[in-house]
Amino acid sequence: MKSNVERWRGVAAWMGLVCLGLLPASSLSAQEPKLRATLKGHTGAVVGLAFSPDSKTLASASYDGTLKSWDMTTGKERATLGEYKGCLGYVAFSPDGKTLASGAIGSPIPFPDLGDVKLWDVATGKVRTTLKGNTDHLLTGAAGQDVHSVAFSPDGKTLASVNGDVTLWDLATNKERATLTGHTKEDKETSEAVYPVMSVAFSPDGKTLAAASDDMTVKVWDVATAKRSTLSGHTHAVYSVSFSPDGKTLASASGDKTVRLWDLATNKERATLKGHTESVTSVAFSPDGKILASASYDKTVKLWDVATGKERVTLKGTQAVRSVAFSPDGRMLASAGGSIVNAPGELKVWDIATDK
Repeated sequence: MKSNVERWRGVAAWMGLVCLGLLPASSLSAQEPKLRATLKGHTGAVVGLAFSPDSKTLASASYDGTLKSWDMTTGKERATLGEYKGCLGYVAFSPDGKTLASGAIGSPIPFPDLGDVKLWDVATGKVRTTLKGNTDHLLTGAAGQDVHSVAFSPDGKTLASVNGDVTLWDLATNKERATLTGHTKEDKETSEAVYPVMSVAFSPDGKTLAAASDDMTVKVWDVATAKRSTLSGHTHAVYSVSFSPDGKTLASASGDKTVRLWDLATNKERATLKGHTESVTSVAFSPDGKILASASYDKTVKLWDVATGKERVTLKGTQAVRSVAFSPDGRMLASAGGSIVNAPGELKVWDIATDK
């Protein structure tokens, strides 16, 4: 069995591998995405993406430590909002579009803000608030406690951040409201170590929180009661989760090379989407819920028909893909690219044809 350190070295290497340059590998009539823009400016891998609620702005977080915003009308960089002393990984817009949350996912050496979440004022590009995370691990050099994911609740009153467990922050007071643990005592007794949660997402109604876990499961919490359910079926770490717009289905992406769809009424697996040949790193539903996008270490982005579970389109690249995101208006798909080496990252935005 691999040691915890070895496991996290593997995770760190995986996180740094991202896709440069995607090209359509197959088509499906008029549904094939068309390249809209290639956004250049980052000097490192781009690993986090988020569209603003009005779809006019794309935010990107990079291993170069910067957080950038892009004008989707012109395809030009609007601003570099700021810098971390380490590698930025995840970013999320607040529901009103006025705030960006970001977290760092690693650094060769410990640094003070590794466990923090920063809230940025989009209009001014300044840090509005810093939510101080647990940094005890920095004294021991333990891996896995940096901020792997951030997500706003639909009402904008709560922020969830992941740095091993899930922390819920009250944004009216900027105080920690609750911690949702990824493991019970029984879990710890049957695991080599306490495995961290990898990413988190709120349901559309804000009542449920789902998390992708390195213990090969998906955790689902009732936000009000903290009651937890576990969805089991993956055979490798789960890296990403996404709720369907109606909140009835959860998609999960895993290192077992599959995407799984879960029926949240029964907590049962509804379908397994197979086609990727390496770890699947990110999933995202289209706003109408008809299409699911998945990103993979196999250098592709796949678009799936949710109703049938069939692959609709594959976008093929030259390096592993780290992140995908649909615009809220459903007209665009963004994909993140880059490499673990110090080389410019790349962002591509695709126009998505609709049936309207």
